[in-house]
Amino acid sequence: MIAYLRGSVVEKTYGGLVLDVSGVGYFLHMSNASLGKMPPIGHEVAVHAHLHVREDALQLFGFAAKPEKQLFEQLIGVNGIGPKVALAVLSAYEVEPLKRAIVSEDAGIITSIPGIGKKTAQRLILELKEKLAAEGVGMSSPAPGGAAVNGAYDALLALGYSVVEAREALQGFKGEPVVEELIKFALQKLAVRK
Repeated sequence: MIAYLRGSVVEKTYGGLVLDVSGVGYFLHMSNASLGKMPPIGHEVAVHAHLHVREDALQLFGFAAKPEKQLFEQLIGVNGIGPKVALAVLSAYEVEPLKRAIVSEDAGIITSIPGIGKKTAQRLILELKEKLAAEGVGMSSPAPGGAAVNGAYDALLALGYSVVEAREALQGFKGEPVVEELIKFALQKLAVRK
């Protein structure tokens, strides 16, 4: 499997670029976001890569950053989403906003992407929501109170709540973040839902 390539940019085209690696030109399909981050022709760059193997073709996909490659691989793991559709999804939205849309089940954002219908959006949400939430998408980053939020989050998971339920229950807390207060706040929100 090819993990990355380092070489000189030979040509940029719509949907990808040609990278000269030791005298061999590789065409890498890329999202608009990654393509926009590539240096001008003649400059050297390292590109994260994914080799997609089919019966009739070997296709290379390139990414400016590892998180985009990881999300691409998660997207193509969803039934009904191939590499071209996954690239269209990544061309429409940046990685983090797209992950947040999936975790928050915002089908409207996902169906606005060309090639993604309502059923595909629902399947994408169903298959990726828990995986992305487990990665901490949508949780507060360590900031003031970050340790308290993470402690309360872990406590909710230990009580048997899903990662999505725990994340949503902790949103909207006002005041000084203290683990006990955050847990109490979250449990009150969760009790109202039932």
